[in-house]
Amino acid sequence: MVRYLKVFLVLFIGLHALIYALQNLANLEQAHAALGYVLSSTDHQVYPHTMFFAVANPTVHWAALGLVIIGELAVGALGIKGAWDMFAARNASAERFHAAKVNGVLAAGIALLVWFGFFMTFGAAFFQMWQTKVGAGSMEGAFMYSMASAITMMFVYLTDD
Repeated sequence: MVRYLKVFLVLFIGLHALIYALQNLANLEQAHAALGYVLSSTDHQVYPHTMFFAVANPTVHWAALGLVIIGELAVGALGIKGAWDMFAARNASAERFHAAKVNGVLAAGIALLVWFGFFMTFGAAFFQMWQTKVGAGSMEGAFMYSMASAITMMFVYLTDD
């Protein structure tokens, strides 16, 4: 039963990221505008000054959005592949099942890079996105998904299956 839980958790990491990527693609202009709003430090009233810099260049905004979507698609593909690999090895030896976790663990790790690294480290800390309603909503979602990914990665990688 524990192996099935691991398979489904990895599948959900993949599906979650894939759905986000598809939603971003379906709302590409809005995603670009929201990301540009955050990176430009518009409407920052709580901490109006930064030790770093704001980015107002739309080309940089597109590049950042492209990185996010590529990251989401990578998590989606690796998560779904990882779940498939684990499902295929569900009745195999512990060693074989553990080896089948590679893509699932990579999916969770890349999810952490995207949602913890990009959104929380750069977006929340560097660009102070928590100061606006748009940024705070993105930061809260990123926190939930990165923590779920971290917990799933630790649970899945446990070798006692």
